[in-house]
Amino acid sequence: MMERYVWGLHEVDETQVAVVGGKGAHLGGLSRIEGVHVPGGFCVTTDAFRRIMAEAPSIDDRLDQLSRLNPDDREAIRTLSARIRRTIEGIAIPGDLAAAITRALAQLGEQAACAVRSSATAEDLPTASFAGQQDTYLNVVGPTAILQHVSRCWASLFTERAVTYRQRNGIDHRTVHMAVVVQQMVFPHAAGILFTADPVTGNRKVATVDASFGLGEALVSGLVNPDVFTVRHGEVVAKAIAAKQRAVHALPAGGTRDVAIDSQRQEQPALTDAQVVRLVRLGRQIEAHFGRPQDIEWCLVDEGFQIVQSRPITTLFPIPETGDQENHVYVSVGHQQMMTDPMKPLGLSVWQLTAMAPMHEAGGRLFVDVTRRLASPASRAGLLDVIGRGDPLIRDALETVLDRDEFVPSLPDAGPGGPPTSGASAPIETDPAIVTELIKRSQASIATLKRDIRTKTGPALFDFLLDAFEEHKRVLSDPLNLQAIMAGMEATWWLNDKLREWLGEKNAADTLTLSAPDNITSEMGLALLDVADVIRPHPEVVAFLRGVEDVGFLDEGFLDELAKLAGGTDARDAMDAYLDRYGMRCVGEIDITRPRWRERPTTLVPVILDHVRNFEPGAAERRFEQGRQRARKKEQDVLSRLRTLPDGDRKADEAKRMIDRVRTFIGYREYPKYDIVSRSFVYRQALLEEAERLMRANVLPDKEDIFYLTFQELHAVVRSNQVDDQLIQQRKDAFRSYHALTPPRVLTSDGEAVTGAYRRDDVPAGALIGLPVSAGTIEGRARVILDMAEADLEAGDILVTTFTDPSWSPLFVGIAGLVTEVGGLMTHGAVIAREYGLPAIVGVEQATRLIRDGQRIRVHGTDGYIEILP
Repeated sequence: MMERYVWGLHEVDETQVAVVGGKGAHLGGLSRIEGVHVPGGFCVTTDAFRRIMAEAPSIDDRLDQLSRLNPDDREAIRTLSARIRRTIEGIAIPGDLAAAITRALAQLGEQAACAVRSSATAEDLPTASFAGQQDTYLNVVGPTAILQHVSRCWASLFTERAVTYRQRNGIDHRTVHMAVVVQQMVFPHAAGILFTADPVTGNRKVATVDASFGLGEALVSGLVNPDVFTVRHGEVVAKAIAAKQRAVHALPAGGTRDVAIDSQRQEQPALTDAQVVRLVRLGRQIEAHFGRPQDIEWCLVDEGFQIVQSRPITTLFPIPETGDQENHVYVSVGHQQMMTDPMKPLGLSVWQLTAMAPMHEAGGRLFVDVTRRLASPASRAGLLDVIGRGDPLIRDALETVLDRDEFVPSLPDAGPGGPPTSGASAPIETDPAIVTELIKRSQASIATLKRDIRTKTGPALFDFLLDAFEEHKRVLSDPLNLQAIMAGMEATWWLNDKLREWLGEKNAADTLTLSAPDNITSEMGLALLDVADVIRPHPEVVAFLRGVEDVGFLDEGFLDELAKLAGGTDARDAMDAYLDRYGMRCVGEIDITRPRWRERPTTLVPVILDHVRNFEPGAAERRFEQGRQRARKKEQDVLSRLRTLPDGDRKADEAKRMIDRVRTFIGYREYPKYDIVSRSFVYRQALLEEAERLMRANVLPDKEDIFYLTFQELHAVVRSNQVDDQLIQQRKDAFRSYHALTPPRVLTSDGEAVTGAYRRDDVPAGALIGLPVSAGTIEGRARVILDMAEADLEAGDILVTTFTDPSWSPLFVGIAGLVTEVGGLMTHGAVIAREYGLPAIVGVEQATRLIRDGQRIRVHGTDGYIEILP
């Protein structure tokens, strides 16, 4: 097919991104919407760009060099990308290509003023907008100047910011091509940006309009503060009129300049309310055409609006699909499970199939719909109480939604709609044999699962797993299991409430629960200290492990190598025994697609080496015993003080009963998660074996491709031996894009991400506020760690991270305090911090950004705030 270098805007639409780039394709699509006016123009296609690139073979080598650079090596990227730009701008445009552009220009009017705009094939995409990555030139007059600016647009594919953006987003430079849009210049009275959804809250029912006088450049470049209008249901509900001192105007001979606005006009709105409403109506039409919220650049010319750009708003968190028009309120599962990273489709679907409540997916995260529970006064109070004790920010966000008139309908009774608020809270005896029995039941059920799954393969495996998921849910919903969990939590709440009321003491249960028995997660942390004890006396083993730490994931067979060293057999046996008991764990363990410690034991090596360096032999037993003694001393202290109060004997007896109860049951709080993760590892191994069979049958190129299919889709692939490669690629792209999204604690069906606040005035100015989950005050060096494998901790350090799940607990034995962005009173980080007696605060918004690695901080674990020290 003969290459075509120029297409009229009216000839293209959004399906032709590969030919005319994102901007050109969107403008073509816009020009086809009835009632939407787009300035006339044409596109210089990506064929033209490829032809120019072929004129300079040296560019190929430079692209190779560029792709090998680290995205953080600013200097090297700057130098190399400038070289590539100079080369492109220096290439003479071949005669036939120049003639095609000049012919198209003649139709606009040869001396017409034009805007020359870059349009890359990887911009204005649903998953990455690339806003501002390439260049636009305004008011360019005459064929010579137009051709020169077309060359500049081609070169702008390699600006430093565009190159860095692609490298950070994993986009290969060679796969992106540059088209150029040449459009008739408009000289507007006012211009600006329309967002068809609120870009801050995400609310899809709210539109915002930014407007200033003259060309939109003044606004985009930050020269002026715009007027801002907020529109809901077709009317302006809020506006802020700015003093607009400057505007950008076009010059008659070409180019632009900024000019002062005369003082009488500065305070005038750039648009009337009626114009704003009309513009938003146009925006809604455009949004409907593209099927998603849009960020639209507009100009007002002679009372009519011209649309000069529309791109998807990529920062909005998606909304769970329900298929109805009702209002819904969703609570994040990730904030309850201490894992707010996106999950892959197989992980999402297995969690949904084994969860105790219906869960909805959006943005790679799971949410529970609590609308029905909020609608009935009785269930609402219970839900807010339980959630408020665990995570006050979620409670506050839900109350914010409830305060809005009629968003949540009122219903007489709760009906179905999620798990019971407080589980089965019928009382059970304070008897350690109950915990022993529950653990025995869990172990027997998992042993049966491991035995029976061995012989299953193909479609029979999937039928077996669906039955296994039902058994999984049966074990978790065992009334005795729920009663034991709630007994520990309710005893904690009772002690904290009553001892505060009677003795004025905050969070007394934190000390009373130190070294509680049967806590599988805290045992896991201490057991790694015992592994370090085996390794410490053998210098060859320690040196070998330091080498493994440097190599990382490249050397997963290192356990076999250990046996060749002096003391290595003991070291290997100790690690193997640890992995047999805890190897099913990993960071983000609720996602079955995450690699487990048993598969990647190198993950544990940095922590073991820290323990070898920072601890003396026997530390695990000493730590546990010290905690037990502190708890016992606290108990004696509390009971003796209570006996001195009026009615003191009764109060002391009640407190004693509750202390016994909390120590009997609070450790078991961690066991059900261990049960879930143990089962998940069995499922994972069976599914990966199935994936290897599919690879051998040439159905899949890579076994981990199964992670991008739901359980049901994978079942279908196993039955048919056919897979949709395109679907897997789309899922990979989507998963990559979800990393840029921050999941909200509460999300509404309008798309609004509702953030709660701590309503407190009892903290010092400048302090960071969170939820106090483990008492005590500690001062030390903050270590901001986002990946457990990167941890390098010294005794006395305070760990600051986004979230911790049980896999982080081996780090807890070596730190002095904990700060996380996500978590609640009964989530794993909080439970283990209390077990180890670490002052801890969770739910600290943006802690990893506001606290710098290495800063000294003071954590007030009793009062729930952090001071950053000079």
